[in-house]
Amino acid sequence: MIVKNIEKKGNETTIVVEIDKELMEKGVNAAYLKQRKNIMLPGFRKGKAPRKMIESMYGAHVFYEDGLEEIFPEVYQFAVIDQGVKAVGRPSLTDMDISEDNIVTLTLTTEVYPEVTLGDYKGLEIEKAEATVTDEQVAAELDRMAQNVASTETVERAAEMGDTANIDFEGFLDGVPFDGGKGEGHDLKLGSNSFVPGFEEQVVGMSAGEEKDIDITFPEDYHAELAGKAVVFHVKCNKVTTTNVPALDDEFAKDVSEFETLEELKADIRAKALENAQKQIDSAFEQAAVEKAAENTTVDMPKGLIESELDNQMERFAYQLQMSGYSMEQYAKMMGGDMATMRNAFRPAAEKQAKINVTLEKIIEVEGITVSDEELEAEFASLAEQYGLEVDKIKSMVPSEEVLANLKNRKAVKVIVDSAVAVAPKAE
Repeated sequence: MIVKNIEKKGNETTIVVEIDKELMEKGVNAAYLKQRKNIMLPGFRKGKAPRKMIESMYGAHVFYEDGLEEIFPEVYQFAVIDQGVKAVGRPSLTDMDISEDNIVTLTLTTEVYPEVTLGDYKGLEIEKAEATVTDEQVAAELDRMAQNVASTETVERAAEMGDTANIDFEGFLDGVPFDGGKGEGHDLKLGSNSFVPGFEEQVVGMSAGEEKDIDITFPEDYHAELAGKAVVFHVKCNKVTTTNVPALDDEFAKDVSEFETLEELKADIRAKALENAQKQIDSAFEQAAVEKAAENTTVDMPKGLIESELDNQMERFAYQLQMSGYSMEQYAKMMGGDMATMRNAFRPAAEKQAKINVTLEKIIEVEGITVSDEELEAEFASLAEQYGLEVDKIKSMVPSEEVLANLKNRKAVKVIVDSAVAVAPKAE
């Protein structure tokens, strides 16, 4: 092969390469051998037609496009990688010229990795709050723990706010049942405000076995069919239960923890909440520092890098949805859109992250960041422990290049964060 011309314009590079006849013949013949089993010509059994006969009938270059696909890895290696062109994604074939003596000249166009000019990335002033835990937060956690161990009992009295009423109900609009207005054996926590305003208040006072009609007017901002409409719910109370929440005292502390006193439990809750708050603040500080370093970077981002990051973010979100039993298409429909809407929603975040990525890569280059064999092995060992697998299994699943890149990125982030200066947040 011969590279006849390389021309760069902005983030796009055009490469003109002449293909060796023998290499092109190799690709064309491979394409023919793959396709002939599906080709029928008069006088020949299916899959037995000679290549020359097929070319005479369909054109001398009928296999050239597929032949080029067969040898494309070799063309890419020579015309792109060996020439030092840092392509973004797969180059597109913009022209293919076949001379009379069957010499093939290709014109390839590709986006290339951009020129990146770092701005300030060390000594950045970043707002950082002080980790605090309020008495209200501690009390809320104690209440949550108490609710978890609370007991329930059925009571033979009228329902009160705070009780749970098990009810059957059916709603009627102008005497006709409406969709979604019926339920049986529903446990309604009175005071939870989970039903239409005014409903729970009218269940208060009902006893087991009692039935009554409840008049309700739906809010104006309710969904269109019932917004502002006056309806009647026929309600039957099946039973009333109350929740017995234990007193917050030393005995409670002994029951729910390893501590002997309530004060010790409170202190532990506060310490853990403070640790968690500090982790969140540190994470936010790191993210803000990296984002500011990226904002200070000057780069003309290729569309290919943004689209690649967008693909990654969509793939990660799809995986999260899958773990919850949903597909991306189902989620998009639930949100009132489609896949194109979802992709557009992710685009701003992808653009920001793509710029962060090129910023970190440039810092790795400028700072001369490297990863030792020992560090790489330690990371594989950490991943193996995290996933409960053998190290060799992790190595077979995760490419070394990916782990290496992650380690370098973390070191680049550390360069930014370790030099950043924490300042008090501005008053709101």
